[in-house]
Amino acid sequence: MITLGELCAWLLVALSIAWIWRGHGVREQALSLVRDHCEQQQVQLLDGNVALKGWRIIRDGKGQKRLARVYGFEFTVTSRERLAGSVAMFGRHLAKIELQAHPVMSETAAGQGEVVADIQPRRHSQHNVVELSDWQSRHKRRD
Repeated sequence: MITLGELCAWLLVALSIAWIWRGHGVREQALSLVRDHCEQQQVQLLDGNVALKGWRIIRDGKGQKRLARVYGFEFTVTSRERLAGSVAMFGRHLAKIELQAHPVMSETAAGQGEVVADIQPRRHSQHNVVELSDWQSRHKRRD
């Protein structure tokens, strides 16, 4: 006869197996979404996989905090460097995909099959960085 303790132990084992099985399905869904996103962004997914980085509490589209699985992956633009990306999943639903800052491919070069990247010019108005000498000269003029 099975005791209550044995029944609880078997139930715990069954739940663990089900949780791992479901996690594998979520990982496959995340990989599919990352492949599509990389194709849209004209970057190449490296190694063809995503790896579980951990669990995070992040906000969903309604602003509520939810527990999400976060997977990491690597991609390249220039075929010379590996850049990092991450995808967060709420169950089987996409929370967000983030790519490390990277150069943008030139459309003319992409059509010719060449690996050429145009680096977007830096504009001081888009950055929150202020040179100390510029700040001091502006504040001295006000006095």
